[in-house]
Amino acid sequence: MLKHETLEKNSILLLIGILIVVSIGGIVQISPLFWIDSTIEKVQGMRPYTPLEQAGRDIYIREGCYTCHSQMIRTLRDEVERYGHYSLAAESMYDHPFQWGSKRTGPDLARVGGKYSDQWHAEHLIDPRSVVPESIMPAYPWLAERKLDTRNIKERLQTLRAVGVPYTDEMIEKAEEDLKAQVDPDSRAARELLQRYPKAKVAKFDGKPGGEVTELDALIAYLQVLGTLVDFASFDASGPNLR
Repeated sequence: MLKHETLEKNSILLLIGILIVVSIGGIVQISPLFWIDSTIEKVQGMRPYTPLEQAGRDIYIREGCYTCHSQMIRTLRDEVERYGHYSLAAESMYDHPFQWGSKRTGPDLARVGGKYSDQWHAEHLIDPRSVVPESIMPAYPWLAERKLDTRNIKERLQTLRAVGVPYTDEMIEKAEEDLKAQVDPDSRAARELLQRYPKAKVAKFDGKPGGEVTELDALIAYLQVLGTLVDFASFDASGPNLR
């Protein structure tokens, strides 16, 4: 009792005691992080973006789509009922930077993949009011006319690998070939692409004939993969889907 009273009456000793206790608590919490590779539990089905999807994601960021659309479904009942299963941390583990967002002028896009056809996305991006009359989204018609710049796609994947995305040497070497193969469903290269990137959608996303890859192809490829990699019909948060 006397020792406790001494601490209470001496502010300097009390401050030192607080610092010691807080320091011990901080060390206990922080030290385990030095011995684990990641704090995110890996979920079955997750993979890095294909080169075309990654290029589309870069366009998504360039055009500022993240300022009106979030990509994070919270565990709140109304959000889950409207958008689908709540977002998992693992779904953003290969995003640099992540696109959670904080504003929803438009709907959340975390589960937009496969919800609409490629044609719907193409028409919506070129002229939003043609499919959603009340939309206030700006139009992006130039995406359909611009040829996708693929010159530095290998360097992009190498940079992402440097920050932890598990692209293999083969993925990086075949990056430009895989990018073009994703818009050519009948090619042999498309079958090889699917071996490297399971569940990748292969299609001429902008609906135009010919082999030229447009920025619209890339953006739609990115939108169509969002929320499709994890099988939520069989997902069990207690562990079977973790690896």
